[in-house]
Amino acid sequence: MILTVEDLVVAYGKKIIVRDINFSVKRGEILVIAGESGSGKSTILKAIGGLLGKGGAIIDGQIFFDGQEITVLSAGQRRKISGDSIGFIFQNAGASFCPIRKIGEQIFEGVRAHRDWDKKFFREQAIELMQKINLAPEVLDEYPFRLSGGMAQRAGILAATLLEPKLLLADEPTSALDAVTQVSVVKELLKLRERQKISIVMVTHHMGVAWRMADKILIMKNGAPVEFGSKNQIFNAPKEIYTQELIGAVPRL
Repeated sequence: MILTVEDLVVAYGKKIIVRDINFSVKRGEILVIAGESGSGKSTILKAIGGLLGKGGAIIDGQIFFDGQEITVLSAGQRRKISGDSIGFIFQNAGASFCPIRKIGEQIFEGVRAHRDWDKKFFREQAIELMQKINLAPEVLDEYPFRLSGGMAQRAGILAATLLEPKLLLADEPTSALDAVTQVSVVKELLKLRERQKISIVMVTHHMGVAWRMADKILIMKNGAPVEFGSKNQIFNAPKEIYTQELIGAVPRL
């Protein structure tokens, strides 16, 4: 297993946000965490990525990444694996970039924290990947505010996957995009999985995206798991009424 989460409980201050979270992800596997807004999906992702921020804390449970328990690592130790072994695609990738610095400069700075690449080699590697995700090389020399939503999301994918991490965490990567661009981003993530053998944990409230991408699905509601199983099990034989309602809310799949 590349990732195992056992009995995870996360709180902000004294308020418990998610509880009783258990799942595992194999190498090359895609787990989709689905549910309505406010169900705790993104909190799970942030806990795995070490991005809970001020006031957020894991108060119980364990998270194992590639055989190592990462809940006990220091901030410095977490930074060594973040970006290198674990990549993160944010919901609004454009907003995750500094608006007054060029895209290439920002990605190169992140790369230099983990690799001894010079700018020439960085651009060669970046452009090779950009061709595969339909992103023009000129984007490296653009500012974030000049990119469309789809281009910004692809730039986020570039930043998160350039170092070929073992695990990719994707927080609603298609929610801010139009339907055509959503399909394109989903296809690109699936190609990355096939090409790099990367494991993906993706958060979404869109069951259509879950159907297209998932090997396994975790259904969340009010901070707790409702149902967990393979894609076929969840869609073809859902046990819980809430899961049935989520699937029924989507046009014919």
